[in-house]
Amino acid sequence: MTADKSHEQPHPDRRDLDAFESALSGGLQSAIFHLNRLTPHRFTGVFRFDGEMLRSVALVDKWAPDVTRGDDLPIANAYCAHLHSTGQPLEVHDGASDPRTGWMRDAPFRSYSGAVIYAPDGSLWGALCHFDEKPCDEATSSLPLLLSAAGRLYPCAADVAA
Repeated sequence: MTADKSHEQPHPDRRDLDAFESALSGGLQSAIFHLNRLTPHRFTGVFRFDGEMLRSVALVDKWAPDVTRGDDLPIANAYCAHLHSTGQPLEVHDGASDPRTGWMRDAPFRSYSGAVIYAPDGSLWGALCHFDEKPCDEATSSLPLLLSAAGRLYPCAADVAA
C-alpha cells in the first residue's frame, strides 16, 4: 500500500530536529533513545510491517535500559494497525476511552503516538511510536517530531532490520 503523505502537520521545533539528527548519526538505538527522553511515554520503538505481523526492530524502555528490542505481534493487536491501514499518524492519550481505537480497549498499552516510516518507493515500511501502559497526556503533541523523525529513519532502520 502506498499512502497519501500530504496531510498537514505542524513542524517540529528546529532545535529538537537538529538534536534528533545528531542522535541519528550515532545509530538507530541512539536516535530512539533521544526521542524517548522527550516524551512521558515509557516506550519508544521502531517496528516493521511484515504481512500481518509487526516486527520489532528497536526499542527503548525507560525502566529497563538494557532492552533493545520488543516482541513481535500481529498488527491487528497493536495501535500500529491504524498506521498500517490508513498511512496516517495516530495519537491516543487513553485507548480505554478513545472511540477511534475500540479494538485496543483491553490491550495492555493505553497511550500511543505513532507515525509511518515510508520506504523510498513510498510504500509503508513500518512505524515509529511512543507507547505506555498508562494514559499519557503530553503538554504538546509529539507527532510533529515523530513525523519528521520517521521520515529520516528508513535507511538506518532498514539496515538494522536486515
